Amino acid sequence: MNVASNSKNNHNLSVNVQNKSYKDLNNASFLTAIKDMDFKVPDGQFCCLLGPSGCGKTTLLNILSGLDKNYEGNIKFDGGSSPQNWAVGYMFQEPRLLPWLTVRQNVEIVTQQTSKDKDLSNSILETMGLSENMESFPSQLSGGMQRRVAIARAFINKPKILLLDEPFISLDFTVANRLRNMLINIWQQQKTTIIFVTHDLREAIFLGDRILFLSKGPSKVIYDYNINLDRPRDMESKDIENIRNKLIKNDPSIITGTNK
Repeated sequence: MNVASNSKNNHNLSVNVQNKSYKDLNNASFLTAIKDMDFKVPDGQFCCLLGPSGCGKTTLLNILSGLDKNYEGNIKFDGGSSPQNWAVGYMFQEPRLLPWLTVRQNVEIVTQQTSKDKDLSNSILETMGLSENMESFPSQLSGGMQRRVAIARAFINKPKILLLDEPFISLDFTVANRLRNMLINIWQQQKTTIIFVTHDLREAIFLGDRILFLSKGPSKVIYDYNINLDRPRDMESKDIENIRNKLIKNDPSIITGTNK
């Protein structure tokens, strides 16, 4: 089942990865991670990528960020520019904070540290509930608070596109859900285009405007689903549960990534 998105917005991000391959551990042959991946993302959309472990989700984010240039295809933003010229943010699965810097310094290190940057830093840290922890060091923070700092750092330069690779993995439900709501709040303020990788269908429905379901490797889009739910949303609501159950019942293969 392969259904195209019916969004009528102008598509500012165009992704076409015809082939992304790696050499195997013995350098004897090539393993194809992504094949014929093709989709577009409108400006300001919260787009979730959902697929089984090892299907190439992180590989795709590395291509979108410009970290991986060794692929066949084209990634375009605003009709022509390549990833190296984008204002792009990238939040990894782990916070990757510098332990010798304070919360404020970890956020501001990616800026020019002007007075305007510092004002924005104050505003974002306040939004993330970190006003009282600005001079704390990472070792003094819980895992959830460290993720908050990482989110603040990702947004500080007001990226046009923000890539998030399962940023709430390994957190308990209460902490993760608080961070999800903080993420939605700051996304709505900045109107950033977000590409969010997850393996959690309920999380994708809660966060996203749209879900792209990916196949097992070699990865490609096998189903494109628009989420027609008003915001704010409740992670434990019947609406989200109903959408989840409907998707699983109608075609469970899109969840396992076996629908080609």
